[in-house]
Amino acid sequence: QVQLVESGGGLVQAGGSLRLSCVASIATSNLNAMSWYRQAPGKQRELVARITSQLTTTYDDSVKDRFTISRDNGRNTLYLQMNNLKPDDTATYYCFAVQLRAGPPINYWGQGTQVTVSS
Repeated sequence: QVQLVESGGGLVQAGGSLRLSCVASIATSNLNAMSWYRQAPGKQRELVARITSQLTTTYDDSVKDRFTISRDNGRNTLYLQMNNLKPDDTATYYCFAVQLRAGPPINYWGQGTQVTVSS
């Protein structure tokens, strides 16, 4: 069972920055696409950013040019650098990873880290 542990959330003023980290219990080189999702109160969980094993990245339009996703396989860690934060970015942020293997792919979720942006 793979564990994903997020950290780096907190309270920040609008315009500020935070960097989220997600450490995996296995080598991330053994994981395929990794992503950050977020869920605000009363809303559905949404995809924020995704990075493949080939380091191809995609972003939701709402965070493009403000957030950067990256992965460091040497540290088994996924990152999300968040700049110019806005109150609408307030949510619980979740790390997500897919492991491909013989048989159905396996999906893993972290426990989430809270990000609160004050105006």
